[in-house]
Amino acid sequence: MSDTKETVTTHINNTGSDHGDAKHVAEVKVISGSEAIAEAKLKEPPKKFSAYAMILYVIAFVGFFCSTCNGFDGSMFNALLTNKEFKKYYNVESTGAWAGIVTSMYQIGGVTALPFIGPACDTWGRRYGMMIGAAIGCAGVIIQATTRPGHNPVGQFMGGRFLLGFAVPIMTTAGPLHVIETSHPAHRGVVTGLYNTFWFVGSLLAAGVARGAANIGGKTSWIIPVWMQILFPGLILLLAWFLPESPRWLYTRGRHTEATKVLAKYHGEGKEDSVWVTMQLREYEEYLNMDGGDKRWWDYGSLFKTRQARYRLMCNCVFAIFAQWSGNQAVDYFIAGVLESAGVTDQTKQMNINLGKSCMQFAFAVAGATFVDKLGRRPMMIYTFGFVSFVWVAAVAAVAVNSKTPSDSAANGFVAMIFLFNAVYAFGITPLQALFPVEVLSFEMRGKGMAFSNLSLTTAMLINQFAYPIALKNIQWKLYIVFAVWCPVQAAVCWWIIPETKNRTLEELDDIFNSPNPRNASLIKKKIAADTQGNILEVEKV
Repeated sequence: MSDTKETVTTHINNTGSDHGDAKHVAEVKVISGSEAIAEAKLKEPPKKFSAYAMILYVIAFVGFFCSTCNGFDGSMFNALLTNKEFKKYYNVESTGAWAGIVTSMYQIGGVTALPFIGPACDTWGRRYGMMIGAAIGCAGVIIQATTRPGHNPVGQFMGGRFLLGFAVPIMTTAGPLHVIETSHPAHRGVVTGLYNTFWFVGSLLAAGVARGAANIGGKTSWIIPVWMQILFPGLILLLAWFLPESPRWLYTRGRHTEATKVLAKYHGEGKEDSVWVTMQLREYEEYLNMDGGDKRWWDYGSLFKTRQARYRLMCNCVFAIFAQWSGNQAVDYFIAGVLESAGVTDQTKQMNINLGKSCMQFAFAVAGATFVDKLGRRPMMIYTFGFVSFVWVAAVAAVAVNSKTPSDSAANGFVAMIFLFNAVYAFGITPLQALFPVEVLSFEMRGKGMAFSNLSLTTAMLINQFAYPIALKNIQWKLYIVFAVWCPVQAAVCWWIIPETKNRTLEELDDIFNSPNPRNASLIKKKIAADTQGNILEVEKV
């Protein structure tokens, strides 16, 4: 308690107001999070739609393309498994070992990329990290799309999948790092929450292109969506040249003047004396390690050397794994096999369901992103994992009935549960997948820590890729019972260990993780009193 009070007192003195007389109080409010952000909002309310803010949104939009690449690449093979011409060309089925192995090459490439993710993003900066990943991704697409019969097409296709899998973790580390570190502190949650919703833009395009090309027939029906994978890596290569670098990265490289100019232009409406600029520069000076492990490509010690660092990494990796083990991969990557297990075998109907699912997921993910700062990260995790358990129970009941007595009503009931699952998951988890793992890591840990996050994510997905198609083939709908049992466990673990990260600057989160119990420290609410100029006069815990 005394440590917190001391921190509060220091902050109040920095405002220049050393009196707390009630007659000067103009506003009293209860907040959860940072009083520094609360004070900055009172003194200089952030503009959502100014010219500088709109430019910053466009900058973030380019970073979103990294997520779109991941969505397109990850969903494209799923869409191809509904294409009979593709399966005939490679002599494959919708489920079974081959589908698992080829799909898994994408994840194997991601695991192999682990040692290169941190250096790509830390050594050369966030925007160059995006460009490195994009260049490798373009090469993977070219290899994948130029297979010819009689020239080991399966091996070449797998090689292209591997290279794409290698590229995507670099992009999906550099992309959210750039977005979250350049976003205005007042808008960080929503903007970074929107990042991962663009996974569905890629997924939607993959499903739509596959659905449209299927009418053409022959090899063209599947080669078009394969070539389309080059679109967003190509756009990143072209547009990232024009992006500003992360001000935090610039500051830790001794380029303080450049960092100040970036902050002034995009966070301070062009003013270097803006409250938002001075607040962040003060925190950079206080919290950022100017000689941390991020300066040495080989140094991973910052991830494990303190209890706080280990706790941060645990929160990061646990959520990354849980986000893949709710059953979402089964219905995203193997939708054809899932639908076949419920008796839906018509190719056109499968493609229409896949396309409709992607549209619905995108809409709910965008809606969820707008609520990350209102509801908080913790409640969204806990309630989502809890609710989808009941959805899986209902899905199991529907498909079990259909397996005994096939009927359209039971099959449609199962499809409805799949749609409900995806709606809830997209709203509660999708916006957090890029936001929360980045937030919980300190700057020194962020590049290499996100590499470990990608390792956790791709390992979890790799297990799914091997297990799900085989399980769908051998035990069919009984696989869904596992999800119904496991999701409540995930909800309980999140309640136990996950801290709340909303309404704080990235640097101020250090104080949360330095406390004896980060979860409890993050849930403390405060009552603040401010004068007419927005200076905070008094802070009281409630």
